[in-house]
Amino acid sequence: MPRYFTLHQAQELLPVVEAEFRQALHVKRQLDGAASELSGYSKHLLLAGGAVVDQRKFLLLRSRRDALARRLKEMLQAIQERGCQVKDLELGLVDFPTIYRGKEVCLCWRLGEPEIAHWHETDEGYRGRKPIDQDFLNHHRGDAPA
Repeated sequence: MPRYFTLHQAQELLPVVEAEFRQALHVKRQLDGAASELSGYSKHLLLAGGAVVDQRKFLLLRSRRDALARRLKEMLQAIQERGCQVKDLELGLVDFPTIYRGKEVCLCWRLGEPEIAHWHETDEGYRGRKPIDQDFLNHHRGDAPA
């Protein structure tokens, strides 16, 4: 069963989620670099016909890539275990499920925004973001403990 947040609950959690998200983004960039380095080395091996194989280097590169991939997966899982939904790591999008007028919707935050100021229907995504207005404030609810 998903967790539903009030705007206040989501705002209180935001500094923790933002810090974890920034760390995950840093690990993602490291992973991209490690994957690129491994790919380049693999191409070099292929072009060399395997004649000059430094198997230790290959195994080290692959091990580093795999460790970073596991670390990133764990970091994203930790964010999601808080009840948040990481929608796009590169764009920095995180949703916080909530209930508005009896329907599940999402409070929407993008990395770099100082606070959560938008929401969208679950099937609309980022492009369907709407500003949080007084009607939303009066008619949304969460179920998570305060």
